Amino acid sequence: MMDGGKTARYLRLYTGNDGDSHFENVEVEMTAVDFAPSTPPLDLSAFMPAKQCAFFSGPAGWIGDWHPSSERNLFIVISGEWEVEASDGEIRRFASGSVLLAEDTTGKGHRSRVISDKASLALLIQLTEA
Repeated sequence: MMDGGKTARYLRLYTGNDGDSHFENVEVEMTAVDFAPSTPPLDLSAFMPAKQCAFFSGPAGWIGDWHPSSERNLFIVISGEWEVEASDGEIRRFASGSVLLAEDTTGKGHRSRVISDKASLALLIQLTEA
């Protein structure tokens, strides 16, 4: 999400040296670039190499018990709301417009659920290995 300046913020879910998953706030710098010919400059962050992307939907009330992320997934909520619990006990909510980089691919992982009263739609982008 944008903060009105030249940075973008998202949450990262990762596996720590203790084997538990943890949340981390990440801020990336953005720089004005000539992105599209004959238009004013736009602010752009560094690119994250990606493998593929897909839309991702969970019905209201869906619950996923403890599991690690299947890949390094950039998860962008389009509609609905999710709740994700890291194995260290911290719980975060992700409403429309929220961005989560889920890369807790080892260890206990996390659990998640759709907490909105309607299905949630998200964009899932699988990133290449870091």
